Amino acid sequence: MDFLPIFLDIRDRKVLVDGGTTVAARRVERALDAGARVHVFDPDPGEEVLLLEHRDGVTLTRALPTEADVAGCAVVWGASETPDRDARLYSWAKAAGALCNIADMPENCDFITPSVVDRSPIVIAISTGGAAPIIARILRARIEATLPAAYGRLASFVSSFRERILETVTNGRARRHFWERMIDGPAGDFFLSGAEERATAQIEDDLANAAEGGAKPVGEVYLVGAGPGDPDLLTFRALRLMQRADVVLYDRLVGDDIMGLVRRDARRIYVGKKSRDHTMAQEDISKLMVRLAQEGNRVLRLKGGDPYIFGRGGEEIAELAGAGIGFQVVPGVTAASGCSTYAGIPLTHRDHAQSCTFITAHGRDGVLDLDWDILIREGQTVAVYMGLGSLPILMEGFIERGTNPQTPVAIIENGTLPDQKVVTGTMADIVEQARQAGLKGPAIIIIGSVVQLRDQLNWQALDRSSHALSLASATTQDMVNRTGPK
Repeated sequence: MDFLPIFLDIRDRKVLVDGGTTVAARRVERALDAGARVHVFDPDPGEEVLLLEHRDGVTLTRALPTEADVAGCAVVWGASETPDRDARLYSWAKAAGALCNIADMPENCDFITPSVVDRSPIVIAISTGGAAPIIARILRARIEATLPAAYGRLASFVSSFRERILETVTNGRARRHFWERMIDGPAGDFFLSGAEERATAQIEDDLANAAEGGAKPVGEVYLVGAGPGDPDLLTFRALRLMQRADVVLYDRLVGDDIMGLVRRDARRIYVGKKSRDHTMAQEDISKLMVRLAQEGNRVLRLKGGDPYIFGRGGEEIAELAGAGIGFQVVPGVTAASGCSTYAGIPLTHRDHAQSCTFITAHGRDGVLDLDWDILIREGQTVAVYMGLGSLPILMEGFIERGTNPQTPVAIIENGTLPDQKVVTGTMADIVEQARQAGLKGPAIIIIGSVVQLRDQLNWQALDRSSHALSLASATTQDMVNRTGPK
C-alpha cells in the first residue's frame, strides 16, 4: 500500500483552490461537500468555477494567489495546469504546513484525491495511487450502480440506536452480532423497503430480548469454496460470509489475495494439508469447528476449489450435523473447471469429449485406488486432482490398459493465478515434460483430446479482450513455443 487512506475533517476550515479549470471546479465541490471554507483564485475563471461563486462558503478572487493567501490553510489544491504557478503554490503550501495536491504532478502531492461514492454518512473512496485514475473512475461507476442510496439513510437510522445497544449488549462479540443481524436481517430489510416503523419495532423487540438476557450467542459454520485461486472467481455469497466470520480455518490452497478479503479482525487458524505433511488431521479439524461454534463463534471453513469436490466437505458437515451445529455451504469454482478455462482447454466438446470424469489420485491414507474401466473409456475427458506425485503411475496405468500413448495430456500448475504454468504433451512423454519444467504443484492434470484445442482457442483469445485474464496467465515459454494456430 503506497498511501495511507484516511478521512480528513475540514469542516469550517480554510481550503485554497488555485485555478479556473474543470479540475479546479471539482476540487471546490469536494471541499464544499465536506463543509470547508473555500478560497478560489484565478484571473480568468472558467464557466464551471463561475457557477460555484455564489455558493455558501466560496470566496472567488480573480487574481493569482500570494504566499499570504496560503497561510492558515488545511488543504491546498493546485489546478491551474501551469507548471511554474503550480510549483510556486506547492512550495508555499509546504512552508505553511498545509497538505497540498497539484493535479497531474504526483511528485508535488502530499495526498491523492480519490474517486468518491457518497452515500453519507457512508463514503467510499477509491484510489489507484495516481497510477491509473481511469480505473478508479470505472470502479466508482460500478459501485454507484450497485450500492442503493438508501444505505446512507440506513446508516443514519441505525446509528440512533447506538447508545442503547452499547448499554444493553455488553459483550463485544455479541454486540457485533446484534449489529449485523439488525443491518443484514429483518430490521434492515424493513427499512430498505420503506417500512421504517416496522424496522423500529423489530429493533425494539430485539433490544427487549437482549435486555432480558436473551439467548447465548449461537455459533454457526460457513463451509465456503474459495475457488482455484483467482479472487475474482469468488461468489458474492462467499465474500459476504467471509466478512462475517469470527474465526477462519483455511487450507494451503487459499492464497494471500483471498485471505485479504476476510474480515480483518477475524482470528485465523491454518489447517493446511499436503502429501505426508498435515498441519492437523482431518478428524481434529472437524472437532475444532464444532468446539469453536459451540463457543458462539461464526466459523469460516475456507477451502480451495469446491468443498464438495475432493474437499472432504461432506465429512466435516457430517460432524457438524451430529453435534447439532448450524451450517451453510457455499460452492466454489472447482479446480478442473477454473484451471482448464484459464489454460484455454474446454472440458467437453462435441467433437472430442461428451463427458468429463473427475478423479483424485490421492485416496485414503495416500493409496491410489482407481476404477480403470471407467477411466479408459473413449470420448471423455479425465481431470485428475492431486495427481502430480503419482503422474508416472497414472500414465503407465492408462497405457497398460490399452489407451493410445499419443493421447494429449496437460498439467496446469497454479491455475488461474498470475504465475500459472501449463505443460502439454502426450501420455508417452508428459512425465519427462513435467520433470523438465520443474513442476511442484499444486496442479491439475487434464487428459483427453480436448487438450489439443488449446492452441486454437488461445489464438482466438488474442483478439478478444474478454479473455485477457487467460492470456495474462500464459507463461513466457508457452508464448514463445506457440508459432501459430494449428
